[in-house]
Amino acid sequence: MEKIHDNIFLIGLMGAGKTTLGKKLAQDLQCQFYDSDHVIMDRTGVSIPTIFELEGEEGFRNRESAVIDELTQEKPIILATGGGAVLRPENRRYLHERGVVFYLSASPDVLLARTRSDKSRPLLQVADPYVKLQELLEKRDALYRETAHFVIDAGEDGCHKTAEKILDILKKQQALCAN
Repeated sequence: MEKIHDNIFLIGLMGAGKTTLGKKLAQDLQCQFYDSDHVIMDRTGVSIPTIFELEGEEGFRNRESAVIDELTQEKPIILATGGGAVLRPENRRYLHERGVVFYLSASPDVLLARTRSDKSRPLLQVADPYVKLQELLEKRDALYRETAHFVIDAGEDGCHKTAEKILDILKKQQALCAN
């Protein structure tokens, strides 16, 4: 398949499918895939929960911003960001200006079902993860929408169907630009 755009960035809450979908799109479009959280873990040699424990959320967010700034300057890539990447204005700007951004939207029910047994998500290690997901969605939804060029419902369809939706949008956009 031909290259449609230099960079595609995936944003949304944890469990929305950013990493799974990013890998699928990178395979389909034959370009490099990065997950910003995995890049941070590879570089530090420790898990995200360990970074949160040692440096706090602020320390993690500093590392995340540096990685997002660096990776969004590469071309062509698919980048899956951490769920909180949109909290910082500079990250929202890097993403929006340097590629096509897709917000993978899903309900707290879907997100909880996908993350229920994942202990590597520090923000969900609380008494009621469902309430936490609702709070995160309320806090971040407007930021995701502000950053995104497109909002995709990633709740019901599987990865392949969601990838098809994204590829269709990109093809239509490419056709619009060519005219």
